[in-house]
Amino acid sequence: MSSPQSPLRVFLVDDEELALKRLSRLLKATGKVEIVGMTTDSESAIEQLATAEIDALFLDIQMPELSGFELLSRLETQPLIVFTTAFDQYALRAFQVNSIDYLLKPIEAEHLNRAINKLERLRGNHQRKDLREIVESVANALRSATRYPEKIASRSGDRVRFIDVANVTHFIAKDKLTYAVLKEKSFVVESSISDLEQKLDPEKFVRIHRSTLLNIDYVDEICSWFAGGVVVKLKDAQRTELSVARDRVRNLKRMLGF
Repeated sequence: MSSPQSPLRVFLVDDEELALKRLSRLLKATGKVEIVGMTTDSESAIEQLATAEIDALFLDIQMPELSGFELLSRLETQPLIVFTTAFDQYALRAFQVNSIDYLLKPIEAEHLNRAINKLERLRGNHQRKDLREIVESVANALRSATRYPEKIASRSGDRVRFIDVANVTHFIAKDKLTYAVLKEKSFVVESSISDLEQKLDPEKFVRIHRSTLLNIDYVDEICSWFAGGVVVKLKDAQRTELSVARDRVRNLKRMLGF
């Protein structure tokens, strides 16, 4: 009679605290896993995974500092991976290869069990293919499937004006309204800063403050400020200055390449 398998040792990474807690609850309910660690911070995940002994990594794709693919590229060794994502199934067909699986949010128990069963079959298989090539192909597929809006609507009474997103230096929330700021004028838009952060190209727009989403194409200078703060100066006639929250400085510098 064969002895029962030991629990799968897993690590969880998701920038949304609620999503992380829900996944943790669902995994514990299966009785088949041991959660070695979990975090909402990509850099912390890299540090912990350098020494953690795990069978599988449950990994979100879209995260503010590092995407799931960027995080994987910085790992010395790659465990079995289950991506957690909001992308639709058509775009994710490429995940159904070798040791990769995926879970669409909101995650359902039935689909989680499917992934765990697959992980149990595959763990310990030292002949499996290096995942780097697979991860790269999936990243390329997702990039080609993703379309970011080129225009955003601004409503004024019965009139709607369509603004080129590329001309927006930054979006800012104040007095319960969100403004798209251009070099010469500002327009009220209906989306919140959080909504815009999700909709717009993350390679162009970066959240630098809870109330500010910046187009990095318009950054002219970054200046240190008192108490460790940072100020961004824009390429506009007013030399607009925007403060950067201290916990967002590192990500801004990464996007600007320094």
